[in-house]
Amino acid sequence: MKVYISMSYGLVAFLLVIISLWCTETMAQATMQQLEVRQQLKRLNKPAVKTIKSPDGDIIDCVHIYHQPAFDHPLLKNHTIQMRPSMSPSGLYDENEESSSLPQLWHQNGRCPEDTIPIRRTKKNDVLRASSVERYGKKTPGTIPNPTSSQPPNIDFEHDFSIAFARGDKYYGAKATINVWNPIVERQFEFSASEIWVIGGPSEQDEQDTVEAGWHVDRGLYGDNKTRLFTYWTNDGYNSAGCFNLLCPGFIQVNKDIALGAFIHPISSYGGPQYQITLLISKDPKTGNWWLQFGNRSPVGYWPSSLFHYLSDSASVVEWGGQIVNLKVNGGQHTSTQMGSGHFPEEGFRKASFFKDIQIVDQSNNLRAPGRGTQLVSTKYTCYNVRYAENFYFYYGGPGRNPNCP
Repeated sequence: MKVYISMSYGLVAFLLVIISLWCTETMAQATMQQLEVRQQLKRLNKPAVKTIKSPDGDIIDCVHIYHQPAFDHPLLKNHTIQMRPSMSPSGLYDENEESSSLPQLWHQNGRCPEDTIPIRRTKKNDVLRASSVERYGKKTPGTIPNPTSSQPPNIDFEHDFSIAFARGDKYYGAKATINVWNPIVERQFEFSASEIWVIGGPSEQDEQDTVEAGWHVDRGLYGDNKTRLFTYWTNDGYNSAGCFNLLCPGFIQVNKDIALGAFIHPISSYGGPQYQITLLISKDPKTGNWWLQFGNRSPVGYWPSSLFHYLSDSASVVEWGGQIVNLKVNGGQHTSTQMGSGHFPEEGFRKASFFKDIQIVDQSNNLRAPGRGTQLVSTKYTCYNVRYAENFYFYYGGPGRNPNCP
């Protein structure tokens, strides 16, 4: 009996030691994560000259233009900001085009002063939603739409897209007008995006450069279902370099009125008013920087040429259209995350999403139609599709899961 009791005590003591070690390790990991999160928030949330509380709950910090995150990049330590493109592409200023500012809700409660830029404040929960602190603000590796090859297999998720694309030449930018919607995103780590991609490099996606801009609903990134303006860049196929908006050093913003990642308002309604944005990405012929401009005459900022390998010269592919991520859950059933308006292209104007006036920038810095080689492709046409309405005007999107897309 004494031997039995002694062995029992010994086993209990051993288990207590194991539990204690496990708790200590868990607490250490939690403490380390908290430290990493605090450091990340300190890097991203620069001291503000003025702070504006948006009606939708966002906090917009007006940060001095030379204190923005871009200047934490080692290649940009001594960079002098280029305030405007040295030369805009010919044909940019279409007199029939609207030149109003981007409607964002935070404007209702104030504006940023001169020599500052608006930055949406990153919150602790934003970082904690990411798979890791290091991956916060980054896309999944290997997910650049590649219309000439099949998707790489992945047991956890897949990307569906419906796009127009141009390849076979050297490209120095792209432009389009996109109507803005608020698609339903079913699951937290799914998203729905409508954007322009300017891509450089070989078809091996882990080596590609991209600069991107558009609107999206991304519950994993923002924790809500709002439609937001976004930019993105990478120089290694989304592996480790690059990020959304200003969530890492890279993109240099010059516009004091447009907050990247902020809510766009108002948005289009089915059968009702349509609201649209015009975006232009173009390479500056003198500096080589890739500029993003909104509307008719509003430079937002630029990606410095020094960030890139292939885009330091030119792009090899330009794409316009929609993309969603589909998490493979519930026995592989397709998500009901919507693309665009959530309706198929056949429904047409006021009901389906569109890209119109799609153009490329050529080597002479002229805006022109992308050419007869432009093609349409949809990776899962029973869930989402794309269809020309007329030359250089197309509808795209769909509901996701439906009787033909189980």
